[in-house]
Amino acid sequence: MKKSVTFQDIANYTGFSKTTISRYFNNPDSLTLENQQIISDALVALDYKENKVARILASGKTEYIGIIVPNLFLHYYSEMLNQLLSTYEEFGYKFLVFVGKDKKDIERQYISELLAYQIEGMIILSHTISSEELAAYHIPIVTIEREDKYVCSVNTDNYMGGMQAASLLSKTNCEILIHINSDVTPEVPSYGRIKGFKDICEEKQLPYEIILTDLGSTYEESSEKIKDVFQSIEEKHPDKRKGIFLSNDTHANIFLNMIIRKYGKLPETYQIVGFDNSSISAEAVIPITTIGQQIDVIAQNAMELLVMQMNERKKRKPTPLKEPIHKVVTPVLIRRDTTD
Repeated sequence: MKKSVTFQDIANYTGFSKTTISRYFNNPDSLTLENQQIISDALVALDYKENKVARILASGKTEYIGIIVPNLFLHYYSEMLNQLLSTYEEFGYKFLVFVGKDKKDIERQYISELLAYQIEGMIILSHTISSEELAAYHIPIVTIEREDKYVCSVNTDNYMGGMQAASLLSKTNCEILIHINSDVTPEVPSYGRIKGFKDICEEKQLPYEIILTDLGSTYEESSEKIKDVFQSIEEKHPDKRKGIFLSNDTHANIFLNMIIRKYGKLPETYQIVGFDNSSISAEAVIPITTIGQQIDVIAQNAMELLVMQMNERKKRKPTPLKEPIHKVVTPVLIRRDTTD
């Protein structure tokens, strides 16, 4: 069996001290670029295999990132998680994932657990804990599509997305446009979907209605809530051609299924637009027109922003951010079969 290469072996090969070799692994910024290259070349020549456990014990850096998502019922969250996990090959960070289920005390417990594992940063998609409280943990954090005043974030241009949905529906000869969403506050990025939809309707002087209600976080809850909304729309606008814009593709698919169960098809009285472009929109029995959030781009930006913060903290004299960085990703209209 081949003997493992030790720090002493690398020191003997390069002529550096063991302390210098240790600094290369735990604080490379403290060495000149020339010396870093000499040690890097030696590792290749010696076929060095890193002892991860030893490195963690020596540096306190685990190469782990914590992720908290509200649920995995909405296809958007499962797709975002998939994209984040797939960044391992590029960035080398591993992930510890918790599902918050909209319970603040449980999420605080999760964060305590993550910090006990000496994670190097967190990505937060849940909405329960304020960004001010998150910032107080003094660890690199990036949030996605949630209130973000005190921490770095990556969000969709939700206002543009709402405008895109309303503009498309306005061209399909609908007699009324209806937006169905949760009752979110202006501090939450997805509020922009409501505002963009409303502004286009008013600008074009289109009849519209905005239905804001808790749509649930499980299939059973969402089905019951959306059933009530569907029945209300049917009773209120029975013969009108309706343009329906839902806040995500999971709910859009549930709404579409209810229409098909009643009519056996998608009648001409309905046009449907979803939001996020998760897999369910393309896989639905009738593929759903959607406002694509470019989930892969959001995940990539989130990781780049988090890694930048984590790398800065590893420097001998780190420079804290003067203020949080907020990145915005443009949505893309994807036309499918639920609109003309």
